[in-house]
Amino acid sequence: MALQYKFPKGFWWGSATSATQIEGAADEGGKDRNIWDQWHENEPNRFFDGVGPASTSDFYHLYKEDIGLMKEIGHNTFRLSISWSRLIPGGRGEINPEAVAFYNNVINELIAQEIEPFVTLYHFDMPFELQEEGGWENREVVEAYAKYAGECFRLFGDRVKKWFTFNEPIVPVEGGYLYDFHYPNVVDARRAVQVAYHTMIAHAKAVGVFRAAGIEEGQIGIILNLTPSYPRSQHPADLKASDAADLFFNRSFLDPAVLGEYPEELVEMLREHGQLPHAEKGDQKLVKSGIVDILGVNYYQPRRVKAKEHLPNPYGPFMPDWYFDNYEMPGRKMNPYRGWEIYEKGIYDIMVNLRDNYGNIQSYIAENGMGVEDESRFIGNGVIQDDYRIEFIIGHLTWLHQAIEEGCNVKGYHLWSFMDNWSWMNAYKNRYGFFSVDIETKKRTPKKSAHWIKQVAEQNGFNGA
Repeated sequence: MALQYKFPKGFWWGSATSATQIEGAADEGGKDRNIWDQWHENEPNRFFDGVGPASTSDFYHLYKEDIGLMKEIGHNTFRLSISWSRLIPGGRGEINPEAVAFYNNVINELIAQEIEPFVTLYHFDMPFELQEEGGWENREVVEAYAKYAGECFRLFGDRVKKWFTFNEPIVPVEGGYLYDFHYPNVVDARRAVQVAYHTMIAHAKAVGVFRAAGIEEGQIGIILNLTPSYPRSQHPADLKASDAADLFFNRSFLDPAVLGEYPEELVEMLREHGQLPHAEKGDQKLVKSGIVDILGVNYYQPRRVKAKEHLPNPYGPFMPDWYFDNYEMPGRKMNPYRGWEIYEKGIYDIMVNLRDNYGNIQSYIAENGMGVEDESRFIGNGVIQDDYRIEFIIGHLTWLHQAIEEGCNVKGYHLWSFMDNWSWMNAYKNRYGFFSVDIETKKRTPKKSAHWIKQVAEQNGFNGA
C-alpha cells in the first residue's frame, strides 16, 4: 500500500540538542564555567528541583552509545552544539585539546554511523568571563565569538558541512534582558536591543569567517524560533498588534538573516521610543553580508495577540508589550502538561511565509516537540506509551508535507529531542525525548515514539492518523 505522506528523497530525519543540556561533565575535560554553571551556583532555587547542568544526561561519556541508538531509530542527521567554554575556556585564548578530542570523536562516530552532523556554534551558553565583560552588550565579545567560530571551522570543517551561528537568538534577549528567565536577569529594553543587534553583528562576522574558510560544500545558517503572531480578529487594531509582535519576536532576526536588512517599521518603532542600538560605520554592509544559505526553524506554539486593553504606564520601562496584549483563543487545543497551545497549521504558515516573502530559502524544521511532565504515568508493558507525542508529530508532519507539496523548500524534520535532557530553569521537569533518561543511573530507554519514528525514517513517510 502506498504511503499517504511520502517525503522527498534524502529528507533529513533526526533530532536536535545542545551542549549544556546533554553533555554534563561541567567540571571535566578542561571545561570552564558558562553562565548556566555560574547562575546555578548562585541561585539553585531558580531551577526546578534545584537541578543544575553539572551532569545532565552525560553525553560526554555516553556519546558512542547514544549515536548507536540514533542510528537504530533511523536518524540520518543530528544537530548538536559546541560548548564555547569547553573548547576555549574563558572564551578567549588557548584551545582545549581535550575538547577537540571529544568533539572529533563525536563527529567521527556520527559519520561512521552515516548520520550527518549539523553543528550550532552558540546555544545560550556564554562563557561566564565574557558575560562579566557585558556579554553581547560588548562589541569585544562579538570579536571573541568570531575568533571562536573560526577555530571551529578550522578544527571540524573538513567533516562538518552544515553550520549554524546561533540557536534562537531572541531567547537570550527575552530571557536575559526583558523577562528575567535567563542570566543576567536584566529588565531593560535598551540593553535588550543592543544585545539583539550585536548578536546579528556576531552572526554576520561568523558568516564572513565561514566564507573565508572555503569549506567545500559547506552551508551556514541560523536557527530561529519562528512563532506566528495570529490576531484575535481582522479588526485593524488587532492586526496592528499582531504585526508589532511579529516585528519584535520574528522579523527582528529573520529579516537581517535572510534579507540582509532590518524592517523599516521596527527601526521606526525603536527610534520613536529612543531605543535604537549603538551601531558602527559599515554595520549595514556587514549585516547584508551575513545572509544565510539555510534556515533552521524551531516551532512549538503560536502567539495569539490582541490590541492593548490599557495604555502602558507612561512611567514604566519601554517593553515590546506596549504594542499588544496576549490573547487566549477560546477552544484552543492545549498540551495540558506544558501549558502551551498546540496549533499544527502554524508550521505550514511559517513555511508559506518563507516561500512567499523570503525567497523560498532552503529551510528545515530544526526543532519541534512536546514536553510532558512525569511520563512514568504512561508506562505500559515496560514502555512509555507516548501516543500524545506521536499524534503531535503526525499533526505537524502532515502540515509540513502540505507545505512541501505547495513548493516550500523544506529539507528535513528534527524533533526536540533525541533523549530527555536538562532544560534550563525547567531542568528535567518536562520530558521531550524519543528516549527516556533515568537521571540517577543515566539509563536510556526507548519510548513508543522511538519505535514509531524508526519506521517513518525507514519508509521516508507515514500513513495518516
